[in-house]
Amino acid sequence: MVAKLKRAYGSGIEPLTHLGQNYMAVDRSLIPELLQVLRDEEQFDYCVDLTAVHYPKREKQFDVVWVLYSFPRNERIRVKTLIADGESLPSSVPLWATCNWLEREVYDMFGIKFDGHPDLKRILLPEGWKGFPLRKDYGILQQDSEWVQINLGIESGQ
Repeated sequence: MVAKLKRAYGSGIEPLTHLGQNYMAVDRSLIPELLQVLRDEEQFDYCVDLTAVHYPKREKQFDVVWVLYSFPRNERIRVKTLIADGESLPSSVPLWATCNWLEREVYDMFGIKFDGHPDLKRILLPEGWKGFPLRKDYGILQQDSEWVQINLGIESGQ
């Protein structure tokens, strides 16, 4: 599978293995097409997870990672791409319905937007919350004191 994808996409895909786990580092521009191919041709019919990792000192600060599973093949693969702060990615909801909630969580925690998502809004934190708690530049003791005061009528416990 990897050899076939490498022939089709060339240097846009770098197959890697870490601790026995297979993943592909993929150029951002190839993500929509590659995910479609993985679902339709390679039978990765379930998106187990979609998450991100923040590296604030890098130019492209975010790794976005899809964890895919193929029931027919009994195989798992991860697809990773790098994006800069403020960039967005196409929504994967048309490919896997599970991405609806997963993309909302990545948006809520990291601020990464997914173009074409049917209802991209916060899923864990209340609307109006400021900041994105899983970014490494979000202070560990930080919380939205203004929101707490307005909505709960109390001072922050920090």
